[in-house]
Amino acid sequence: QEQLVESGGGLVQAGDSLRLSCAASARITSNYVMGWFRQAPGKEREFVASISSIGTKTYSTNSMRDRFTISRDNAKNTVYLQTSSLKPEDTAVYYCAAKLPGNMWYYWGKGTLVTVSS
Repeated sequence: QEQLVESGGGLVQAGDSLRLSCAASARITSNYVMGWFRQAPGKEREFVASISSIGTKTYSTNSMRDRFTISRDNAKNTVYLQTSSLKPEDTAVYYCAAKLPGNMWYYWGKGTLVTVSS
């Protein structure tokens, strides 16, 4: 059974927005820290953002903080990544992940592809 399922990716133009969603199984409770990572073609996977159980947000870079917003709906057991002002360099497979505080990222989704054309 998949514990995390991402959705919302697609092909967009530079400057557009997308909202990515990640639905978590019941095993992943609201105590978990939820995160988004991405992997561009030919590059290593990189951290994008995370959100704690109480809503504390962390972003990888100022650029991501300015353009991306991570949020979670514990009632729906879903985490979101609202992206805006997308750039071609944002093209990547976006992965959702979950972990307990202080631990390594443990659960991973299979990813959703975001392609940004210039």
